[in-house]
Amino acid sequence: MVKQQQNEIEFPFYVYLRAFYNQERKKILTSYNTLTRKFISFNDPDNKTSFLRRPQFEALEIYVFLKEFCENKHLHEIFQEWFDKSGKFNNRSDTGISSSGQTSLFGPVETKDSDEKKAFKAVFEQIKKFEQIYPNFIFALTMGLGKTVLMATSIFYEFLLANKYPKSERYCHNALVFAPDKTVLQSLKEIQVFDKSKVVPPEYINWLEANLKFYFLDESGDALNTIENSKYNVIISNSQKIILKKQHKTKSASQLLFEDFNTSYKAKSLNKDFEDLYGFEIDTDQDLITNQRFAKLTKLKQLGIYVDEAHHVFGNQLAIDFGLKKSSTSLRVTINELAENLKEAGTRVVGCYNYTGTPYVGSRLLPEVVYAYGLKEAINNRYLKKVNISGFTNVKTQAKAFVRTAIVEFWSSYNRKRYEGCLPKIAFFASSIEELDKELRPAVEDVLSELGIPLSSILVNVGDAKLTSNDDLREFKNLDTPTSEKQFILLVNKGKEGWNCRSLFGVALNREPKSKIFVLQAAMRCLRQIGDVQETGMVFLSDENVRILNEELEENFKLSVDDLNEAGDNSEIMEVRLVPPPVKVKLKRINKLHQLVPKKIGGSVDLELASFDTEKYKIFRSQRNITDLSKKIGQEVDFSHIKDKRQYSEIMLIAEISRYLNESPIRIRELLVDSVDGLDQVIAKVNEFNEVLHDWIIPRLFGTLYTIKEYTDEEDMEIELIKEPKDGDCYKVKARQELIASLDSERYAPFAERSFHVDKYCFDSNPESKMFWTLLQDERIEKVWFTGMFTHGQSDFVVNYIDPESHTVRSYYPDFLLKLKEEAGDGYVILEVKGDNKIEDAVVKAKSEYATQIAGASGMVYKIIKASDASAGIRLKY
Repeated sequence: MVKQQQNEIEFPFYVYLRAFYNQERKKILTSYNTLTRKFISFNDPDNKTSFLRRPQFEALEIYVFLKEFCENKHLHEIFQEWFDKSGKFNNRSDTGISSSGQTSLFGPVETKDSDEKKAFKAVFEQIKKFEQIYPNFIFALTMGLGKTVLMATSIFYEFLLANKYPKSERYCHNALVFAPDKTVLQSLKEIQVFDKSKVVPPEYINWLEANLKFYFLDESGDALNTIENSKYNVIISNSQKIILKKQHKTKSASQLLFEDFNTSYKAKSLNKDFEDLYGFEIDTDQDLITNQRFAKLTKLKQLGIYVDEAHHVFGNQLAIDFGLKKSSTSLRVTINELAENLKEAGTRVVGCYNYTGTPYVGSRLLPEVVYAYGLKEAINNRYLKKVNISGFTNVKTQAKAFVRTAIVEFWSSYNRKRYEGCLPKIAFFASSIEELDKELRPAVEDVLSELGIPLSSILVNVGDAKLTSNDDLREFKNLDTPTSEKQFILLVNKGKEGWNCRSLFGVALNREPKSKIFVLQAAMRCLRQIGDVQETGMVFLSDENVRILNEELEENFKLSVDDLNEAGDNSEIMEVRLVPPPVKVKLKRINKLHQLVPKKIGGSVDLELASFDTEKYKIFRSQRNITDLSKKIGQEVDFSHIKDKRQYSEIMLIAEISRYLNESPIRIRELLVDSVDGLDQVIAKVNEFNEVLHDWIIPRLFGTLYTIKEYTDEEDMEIELIKEPKDGDCYKVKARQELIASLDSERYAPFAERSFHVDKYCFDSNPESKMFWTLLQDERIEKVWFTGMFTHGQSDFVVNYIDPESHTVRSYYPDFLLKLKEEAGDGYVILEVKGDNKIEDAVVKAKSEYATQIAGASGMVYKIIKASDASAGIRLKY
């Protein structure tokens, strides 16, 4: 339901945007330019070589959707079109909300004159109230999901498109990244050193490397040395380094006489309501102190602004910043001033993109959120560690007992096991340096001595040179490396954003800190995922801190401590080992080469325009009987005149064809002039039906100009169904117990000779598990191997295919490989189990086509079976 209380409306528009995107995804992707489609496809997690996690990719999809499909409009304009079903949203379905809060199609909210619909209209006014002169969007991804990498990917996308379409106002030519403090600023260095090849198609890497210019302002005295009107600059700065500040000190007469007028700045955005009245800069107390960096930024064109940890950037002023109060924060004033100055210079702030860990401020949903991925959702989907939160009463004066419990439980669970080569760590937080030095450190040292753990595994970082040396700071920065031997980290006020330590497995905090949000920030430090399987983080808190954590979880994520403890799936970590001897299969690799061979043209080109069927492009209107809509009343009327048509001139038409065929415009004109239909007739036909150009004329000209010769080469190869693990003697796979087929179990042990090239098969679904059992019972089958669980380069049993949507090469790992007995044909069958609703999917068909080619060339058979048939135990037909 849409909530309305005291004129406050909470409407998760981002949920509906995502629903529309999912419903119309194919149409939306088709509308994108080739470069955008290629960029999206390269990062799609369905592509097994992609780097981005699913939440990062979904946020990127929405980022591009707003940029391309929604034409970089303000959010209130997008909402208006969505609500009115106009513009790009004219075909959207009616949408409702069920009583459980979930979206449902054809719900009651859009029925005529409903109270809900009236409330929805008020949402527009609420979003409109927060409007800036630039588009402003909020991406809310919980801690640990990779907001920094997402920002970097978005910036790379912007610059590639800005280079391709330099005159377009949609794309950023320069990027300014704001960090709230020095800790987060250091983490943003990842943007500069990040391996671009992980998120950018290889053909664009060299251009990016050659053109990107980074400016990292981490000291207050750093000057910004960008060149005026230059492009592809990425400026990473603490917001305080650029922020405009009010000038409160009264100026003396000599200061007024000799001051540099460039160092004082009248705030245009705050005074703009009076500009028309006075016609000059009025003298108010809103004089702002500017600096060299701000002045430099005003000389850059088409600036995109990225705000990291937005909820912390604005601190207690977040509500004010997003319009929930009437004032503006200094950072928002700074951004608005940049926008005003760039507008005066004939350019603009393309957009402001805010990245935060929560879509809420207090109990309110921020109206400009366009994507959100919550804490519990991230844990359930294994993007974060699971968490076990323990509360202790009356431990304020029992520091040693608290410390002992935390260390003993941590040590018994993790000890000196290594994860991605790193030792596990636990962090103890003190409320002050004195507490750490006098109570916490002695307690930790005593407990470690009792357990025989060397004291050299302790690291102290408090920001005081007496307790923390430069070597300690260096060690702290290198905690997440295999060379670090530190496991017990003692800290004061280091729980905030920006400290990223994936090998942190525990957090302990027994004293109530001054800042309540610190408890949430500290507790979440140990949740960053490490390795391929979901681990568990331990959080030890006093009951006072558990209460604070509960309040902060409710305010920021609408969760409780109980919800967090219960988050995560019921999967178990399985160690999967190879069973000798290794299974090897002979396949044929099919290599194809397509070559364009120019033709010699004799005589006039006949485009056969008269034979082109235009009926499928016409719009017909008919009247229907309300009692029987299948019956038409009267004759259909050709209503094609209502179509939006582009009128081509001779130059436009020749240029379009030349661009597609990569041929000289002069030659294209000669071909059309000398054609049987003639140039005038071609132009007339194209202007009558624009579709004829790309669907008929260009393909016909291509066939006239070229012949495609195909060369096929088949290469014999022997592949292994499973490779040796790179790390250790086994693969670690997470699976639900009921979906595991183990060689050690009584049920499957009798089939050891017929299957199991690894000791455990971990299925993704019940149909796969049922299918395996059916295959084992089939007396026609000599061997059956489940291969679908190894999909990340762990197996050579892979089919490369061309994705029909993105036109890029992807990898596909079939579910089963069967070897038939001699009486059944003595061959191999590649088998795939697919959901009933996916059988006719274009991507599934593409996989099938290429798998069938490889299977046929290798003397095998490829089959797809519906999930419903697999679940029913239906036997295969060979």
